[in-house]
Amino acid sequence: MFEKQIIPEIVLVTPRRFGDDRGYFQETFREHQYAEAGITGPFVQDNHSYSADQGVIRGLHFQAPPHAQGKLVRCTRGRILDVALDIRHGSPTYGHHVSAELSAENGKQLFVPVGFAHGFCTMTPDCEVQYKVTAYYDGPCDRGLAWDDADLGINWPVGENPPILSKKDAGQPSLRDMPIYFEY
Repeated sequence: MFEKQIIPEIVLVTPRRFGDDRGYFQETFREHQYAEAGITGPFVQDNHSYSADQGVIRGLHFQAPPHAQGKLVRCTRGRILDVALDIRHGSPTYGHHVSAELSAENGKQLFVPVGFAHGFCTMTPDCEVQYKVTAYYDGPCDRGLAWDDADLGINWPVGENPPILSKKDAGQPSLRDMPIYFEY
């Protein structure tokens, strides 16, 4: 099932699972079905992230042109809050975000198109996140945005403890202070 979100370019995917007493089988990607839902590639690289602790925030990340990336994200162990933020200057939803709970249990995926920053917060320890991207990683195009920018209104589920961040993620600019990388 493909569900366009309040920002329609973002799509929440719930692949069908076929289960029995042994477990389940699930197709996690079938190109023509995803393309019909507006999730287009080509996908050129698969990434896998592991976070040992609950409360890890990774993001908000994106790649600037000419190597901008779309992402198809899923959580294969544990549970995360996944966030896609519109950073397309001039968009009616500029600065707005969509969030979805992705878990190994629910099998859901979130498509984050080019022009959006992406981040997630682990809601359990021992989380694994896998995602396909539409462009290869390119260090000079790697960018970020402040996870805690008050103007964004993202409610990260970190509880009473401070989030666990990388040095890079702790020092990113706010949306107001960030150059324009994408036009609507």
